[in-house]
Amino acid sequence: MSAKRITIDSKLLRQYSSRSKKRAPKKIRYRILIVCEGIATEPNYFRSIERKYGAGLVYELTIQGEGANTVQVVDKAIELQAKASPKYDSVWAVFDKDSFTDNSFNAAIRKAKSNGIECAWSNEAFELWYLYHFHNRVTAMSRTEYKKSISDAVNRSEQYRERKPYQYEKNATDTLDILQKYGSQDNAIKWAEAQSLTFTDTKFAKHNPCTMVFKLVRQLIGEDEAFNKLVKEKIESGAVE
Repeated sequence: MSAKRITIDSKLLRQYSSRSKKRAPKKIRYRILIVCEGIATEPNYFRSIERKYGAGLVYELTIQGEGANTVQVVDKAIELQAKASPKYDSVWAVFDKDSFTDNSFNAAIRKAKSNGIECAWSNEAFELWYLYHFHNRVTAMSRTEYKKSISDAVNRSEQYRERKPYQYEKNATDTLDILQKYGSQDNAIKWAEAQSLTFTDTKFAKHNPCTMVFKLVRQLIGEDEAFNKLVKEKIESGAVE
């Protein structure tokens, strides 16, 4: 496990620092669990975020790839949270619609919500999140289309000048670097959120295209204001390790 940085108001940090001068420094930690449906693509991506944004000491990240179906991923997240001591402060289940039935997909999301588990689900595939780094996708697409779409988007980038055309591979470990070099993470968050807001019902299996991965990424890079507020409250209360 390693730690992640969250942006905290500088005034609050100065206040905390001054209160801590007379005793040994303490690390402010929040613990985040991410349970993924896949065993390589999603874990590799989140581990890359861990490496890139891991300069601070604010929260610990645990990533577990399951190779399981939608409901099983949620069940695993519930199980790991129940066993954890201390409890995780934020727990995420990451899974896709893929070829799972509508009932299974919708049931997983409902079960997660009823058990306090956050869902970074995608319909149809996790790669939709990657595609949003390049353009605002608002029309439905099949999971079989993503590999070509991502490859084409990188190759069309003005910054891509390699002789060999880029070919997206699911289990690659350099995907985050590719996305940030030739696409825009800020746009991905903006476009994915905007598209998610076009759906107002709970028939999640019909929300295509849609991905909630932006919520998890926003938290991991320190831009989730609600989560940051919890960290600030932890500092103010002195509940630090």
